[in-house]
Amino acid sequence: MRGPLAGIKVIEIGQALAGPLAGAILADMGADVIKIEKPDGGDDARGWGPPFIEEASIMFHVTNRNKRSVTIDMKNAAGIEKLKTLVRDADILIQNLRSGVVGDLGIGPDDMRAINPRLIYCSIWAFGRNGPLAKAPGFDPLLQAFGGVMMQTGRHDDPPTFCAPAINDKATAQWCVIGALAALQQRQVTGQGCVIDTSLLDSAASWVDSSLATYHVTGELSQRTGAATPAIVPYQAFETADRPMVIAAGYDRLFHKLAAVLGQPDWATDPRFARGRDRIANRDVLLGLMKPILLTRTCAEWLAAFENVGVPCSPVNTIAELEQTEQFKASDLLRVLPGSDLPVVGLPISFDGQRPRPHSGAPRLGQHNDELLR
Repeated sequence: MRGPLAGIKVIEIGQALAGPLAGAILADMGADVIKIEKPDGGDDARGWGPPFIEEASIMFHVTNRNKRSVTIDMKNAAGIEKLKTLVRDADILIQNLRSGVVGDLGIGPDDMRAINPRLIYCSIWAFGRNGPLAKAPGFDPLLQAFGGVMMQTGRHDDPPTFCAPAINDKATAQWCVIGALAALQQRQVTGQGCVIDTSLLDSAASWVDSSLATYHVTGELSQRTGAATPAIVPYQAFETADRPMVIAAGYDRLFHKLAAVLGQPDWATDPRFARGRDRIANRDVLLGLMKPILLTRTCAEWLAAFENVGVPCSPVNTIAELEQTEQFKASDLLRVLPGSDLPVVGLPISFDGQRPRPHSGAPRLGQHNDELLR
């Protein structure tokens, strides 16, 4: 399978996670992604370990598969000319350098689109293209903090907590790809490329969009509720006799089924719990009643009982437990990178029932210089 983006050429001037992940998504879909790296060490993410494979971090391997690597010193005119040569027939350029750097180097959108008007120029910023923090550096935890995400994560009495997966980096990479694909479609009509901008702050704000809207309506700040959600009850993790599980009774009818399984059918008509808004108002009372009941049986026993009546629920799995589930195996999501035997999560999309397979692992630094920089 060549992929739906076969024939699309992408130049990636990417560091760390967001830019390289955007490139990896396009590469998984068949695009020819050429990664531009500095000669003295390349992408800093190569050193983000241990563990390492062939002197590059696991994260680098995961987010740089299917790419070709060239080294260009963009601090001198000869290097810039090499870059421009690659850009002349490119379809997409992705960059996530610090704001101001591309302008100083003469490789900003106006410079690049002057030599290739059909180019789709994608910039990934930390705080955005404009504003007083436009030139500030940014990593995922900083934007979880600045963007209000950390004040919604964790239990009420705990210190602010950030989400362990790099949710802003990964979301921003996906927004970048969505923008690039939309621009490719637009180019079919206009014949012209365009400039795409997104940022980690944009992504952080998108995670708290409902909380922002609620604040404007009520003037109230969303409270941290641990492994729960403030708008639905019960919709959270609970301890059982042996391990935690999550119950997501998102509708009244699901709660009524849940109540029956817990041996409390009267809860379905109890004015404190019958409707969603009633359960929100009486959250602590309801949870105080549920928790001791759930401790009386094992997670597997509760799962069987809830699944029998259609109440959504799940065990809280470790990574090792996830990999051993029959559902994960059936998803056919793991892909082994050629040359390293490293299993990675593949593209979370299938095309006509086929999930793309990587055709190469992450490149060595400058591996394709002779091929591409003649």
